[in-house]
Formats: sequence, structure tokens, C-alpha cells
Amino acid sequence: MSTIHPAQITKVLPDSIAAEIGFEPGDAIVAINGTHPRDLIDYQFLCADEVLELEVLDATGKTHHVEIEKDYDEDLGLEFATALFDGLIQCNNRCPFCFIDQQPPGKRSSLYLKDDDYRLSFLYGSYLTLTNLLEKEWRRIEQMRLSPLFVSVHATEPEIRIRLLKNQRAGQILPQIQWFQERRLQIHAQVVVCPGINDGKHLEQTLKDLASFYTGEVPAVASVAVVPVGLTRFRPEDDELTPVTREKAQEVISQVKLLSQQFRQQFGSGFAWLADEWFLIAGEELPSESEYEEYPQIDNGVGSIRLFIKQFASTAAELLPSKLYHQKKLTWVVGNAVETAFQPIVQRLNAVEGLEVKMQALCSDYWGQNISVTGLLTGHDLLLNLQGQDLGDGILLPKVMLKHGELLFLDDMNVAEVAKKLKTKIIPVEGVEGLINNCIAENVLV
Repeated sequence: MSTIHPAQITKVLPDSIAAEIGFEPGDAIVAINGTHPRDLIDYQFLCADEVLELEVLDATGKTHHVEIEKDYDEDLGLEFATALFDGLIQCNNRCPFCFIDQQPPGKRSSLYLKDDDYRLSFLYGSYLTLTNLLEKEWRRIEQMRLSPLFVSVHATEPEIRIRLLKNQRAGQILPQIQWFQERRLQIHAQVVVCPGINDGKHLEQTLKDLASFYTGEVPAVASVAVVPVGLTRFRPEDDELTPVTREKAQEVISQVKLLSQQFRQQFGSGFAWLADEWFLIAGEELPSESEYEEYPQIDNGVGSIRLFIKQFASTAAELLPSKLYHQKKLTWVVGNAVETAFQPIVQRLNAVEGLEVKMQALCSDYWGQNISVTGLLTGHDLLLNLQGQDLGDGILLPKVMLKHGELLFLDDMNVAEVAKKLKTKIIPVEGVEGLINNCIAENVLV
């Protein structure tokens, strides 16, 4: 583990304890009650106390000592440049399907960081493999009850998982899950299906092995997402991967549905869920909303389309007017994977008098994919498909295409650059409310 750096403050929330004391962006927390926080987890744990003694470094490099009395668990109101103050635990696996290795060279450095950090898994739900954890990190997970974690399992048979991760330590996955079970800690698992490697009988074995941990009040494995391997045109030529075909998608859907029915009879839960992409590739209808239960794998694209449609329906009933006084014409850009599923949304928006929304459902030429999810579309794809077209008053651009907190696409083009070339306004939108509010903004509504 690298050196612990002071926790750099980027934002002080208004009306917070920190704002009252006079903290400013650019300040940094060095220690809390004599302890140097390694990450946001330490920071949150240490700040739970009622009396805090902070060592703070201001932007000029001067050290200050601040004492704070507050209610137990009351938040200070600070945000930081990173959740990790001692550096990222990087991945030492060489999975051939790793998206990091399927990118072109020469882009921003953050795109090539291979994260295998249990802290980001706990805080944000990112997936890790458990192959890079040192003994002291296992102890910390146990002592601080860092649960649930999100684990890329892919296969439970040791030889298959070693083949997929290209790491001899990868064969320890079942004893590692047993470790979680013994401590009443949980994981959510994912299985990226690579045709010819971990599909068929191996996929069945993996799901049944994982289901064996769905026992007791705190099941060690709370859920599993089954995801199709995603390949780009930049992947190494000598890899052993083959794309998921329509026939393969249909086969996996049938297989997992059958197992899920058995799990539902056995446990009262489907336990294993198919990512939405399987149904889009197979050309099959998405499962009904009720089948997703509490959406335990929503961040893995399991049920995200159904949930978006549901949220849109309820929000539209509340926010959409019957008429706009000032006419508005907009272009909504999405991945072509959701084109059919989102048609009812477009129809509902266009039912508002004075509003015209045209959906542009694109595939990604940049990645070389015929079927693309929205989050993988790039500036290149927008320019290739939209130049010279009538885009109306502007483009509604889902924020999932952009770097978190910034206006950068995955190909390093920025929104302003693309907007200039398309000679239109680009409006980044987040979620259902963002979509609807930007459709009706600056209008007198009826």
C-alpha cells in the first residue's frame, strides 16, 4: 500500500458544520483524533465520534488544529477529490475480456487504471476479484464489517476461473466465499459469460455453487448477475474470446431462467438474474417488472430498462403538461440496444402538444459494436451519425456517456467540441427527471 496523503477537500456543503467552521475547497484533512484516514471509510468511521480533533492543512501549506463537538454520526459536510487517500489497489489479473485492455492507446490515463479495490466495492458497488487482497485487508473487511462487497466470480471451478483471470490465485474463490459465510458477511456476485469457456455446464455449476451459499439469515451470496461478454474492435487479436450470438443469448436465457425458477421454488427468490443485454441480443422481450424483485443487481444492468420505464411513467404523470406554449424540438440520443424498449417513452413525450422528441438510437462505430448500450456511445459516434441532420433545438444526452462529474466522452472528446461540430446545443441529462425537465424547461406550462 502506498503512502497516505492528506484528504483533499473539493466541496464544503452549505449550512454544514464544516461551512460554519470555515473549511474551504483546497484544505486537506491530515488526521482525525490522531489517526491518518486511509480512505473515505476511515474518514466516516472516525467522524462518527461526538468530539473530533482535526489536523488540517490549508491551501497555503499551513497546519491548523480544529476541535469539533457534534452529535454522534452527524456529517461534517465535506466532499473529497478521491475516496482513497493512500492510492488505488490495482488489479494483477489478465482477464482477456477486461474492458480496460479493449481500449485504444493514447487516451486519458484514468481510463487505463485497473481497479481491484475492496473499498470502492464497498462504497460504490464496483466489482473486485478478491485475488489482490493482502491478509491485513481481509482482517479489515472483517473488523469493519465491510459488507456487502461486489465480486466478479465468473466461474467457481478453479481451473476455469484461473483460465479466465490468468491468475493462479483465482482458484480460491469457493474458500473465499466460505470465509464471508463464516463471518456473516455478504457479497453480490457477477458472472461474465464467455462462450466456449464458462458457459453451458460450467455456468450451471457456477450458479449452483453460488446458490449453495444462499442460506441462513444473512446469505453469503445475496444475488448473482449473469452478464454477456462485451468485446470491442481494439481487443488483442490473440485472445480466445468469441462474441455472444443471438443463438447463444437465447440458449443462456433458457438455461438461467430454468435455474432461476428452481431457485425461486427453493429459496423464494430468483437469486440469479440475466442482464438486460441478453434479451436485447436475443431479440426477446424483457422480463416483467415483478421478476426483478428488489433490483439487487440494478447497477449491473439487470432490470435497468424496466425500472427506467416504470420511473418514467410515474414521473411523467406528475410532471408532463398537456401542452407547451412555446414549441420545442429535441433529439434524444441513446444506444440502439434500448431502441424498441424506449419507443413508448418517445410516444408519451410527443403526446405533449408543442413538444417533438426524436430518438436517435445509435450503435458504436468507435467500439465496433452492432448493438450498443447508451453508456458506451462516444463523441465519435455522435459526429458520425448526426452531422448534417436537423437536430432541432438541441440534443438530450444521457450523462452515462460522460466521465463522472466532467463533460468528457469515453473517446476523450468533450461535449463543447462535439456540440460545435454538430452546430447545436448538447444538454446532458440525468435520469428520468432530467429527461422530462429538459424537455419542458423554459416553457409556460398548462
